[in-house]
Amino acid sequence: MSDRIVKAEVLVSSPTRNFVTLRITTADGIVGLGDATVNGRELAVASYLADHVAPLLVDLDPGRIEDIWQYLYRGAYWRRGPVTMAAIGAIDMALWDILGKRANLPVYQLLGGRVRDAVPTYGHAFGWDIPALLDAVDAHLAKGAKHIRVQSGVPGLDKVYGVSKDPNYEPAGRAARPSEERFDADAYIRHVPKVLAAVREKVGDDVHLLHDAHHRLTPTQAARLAKSVEPFNLFWLEDVTPAEDQEAMRFVRNASTTPLAIGEVFNTIWDCQYLIENRLIDYIRTAVVHAGGISHSRKIYALAEVHGVKAGPHGPSDISPIALAASIHMGASTHNFGIQEYMGYADLVHEAFPHAWSYDDGVLQPGDAPGLGVDIDEGLLSAHPYTTAYLPVARRMDGSVLDW
Repeated sequence: MSDRIVKAEVLVSSPTRNFVTLRITTADGIVGLGDATVNGRELAVASYLADHVAPLLVDLDPGRIEDIWQYLYRGAYWRRGPVTMAAIGAIDMALWDILGKRANLPVYQLLGGRVRDAVPTYGHAFGWDIPALLDAVDAHLAKGAKHIRVQSGVPGLDKVYGVSKDPNYEPAGRAARPSEERFDADAYIRHVPKVLAAVREKVGDDVHLLHDAHHRLTPTQAARLAKSVEPFNLFWLEDVTPAEDQEAMRFVRNASTTPLAIGEVFNTIWDCQYLIENRLIDYIRTAVVHAGGISHSRKIYALAEVHGVKAGPHGPSDISPIALAASIHMGASTHNFGIQEYMGYADLVHEAFPHAWSYDDGVLQPGDAPGLGVDIDEGLLSAHPYTTAYLPVARRMDGSVLDW
């Protein structure tokens, strides 16, 4: 039958960084692509797909997207977590891609059509000191950016999250073991308000500023920081404390009116439910790939909409152009979509994953190609095989391990 899956292949490659790509082919030759990248654990999800899930897809009807999602989630018994949900997410993306190509429509049309003319996005500006950061901000403004995440080095610290000596920031190091860095929370909390004050003075009130604490602070420290940055009118303060301790966000919320964003490490609606239903955050940060694909992300966003929370999906460079495409299509068609993170990609990645989506003047467009609008250059991917890479490990100044 023409509407049956005949093949599901897993491609692991490293065009400047590691990606896990799923390719599903139907009997009539329609190909759907999905992204299954989990930074630093790529081979785990590749094995989950190739050894356990791909064989189950053969002979299934690719149009039964929700049924396949439930089959893979509930049928496995051992569920949730980034590896399982990224695998399911890749399959779900590929099935939506196939459906769009069969219907000759872009995915955003299948999701109900546009609700906005373009998808707002933010990029990353960083510098080891304030003058270097201000130069980076200028570069973003020159590209038409209206929203900018700003990160700075901290005096006395050799390494700081979100800051690099390389203009193309990539936290994952290609080495046999993770790199390590030391973090001084007090020095950081003292320094960040100075950084934000300098940037706000430079850009004025019409540019939206964001900042990421990256899970480093205790609830009390997080509350102090959120309160101290109120004068700079942030678009959001991200990941102020480890996301697992969700009640801690109530403590921060009660201390400050600074908008809060969290959830990039969440994988299901049940991870997000408490924070959303209690209105403890303003933006939910789940990535489409790590939260079970388009089908499950729609449910997260629907729950968020009821409670006045917006979507602000995770979009670092380890999310491939396929997953970014899925997120852009959702952004174009989801009413409570707030903003899309977009770090950009090296030229080689754009060549490896040619795509219909585009960035210009601070916004993203999904394009009108059928499906997700992304292809792959398999020869180029094959020429760049997997290379071991790990995200860093953070330690406090006394040597004890801290959330990176």
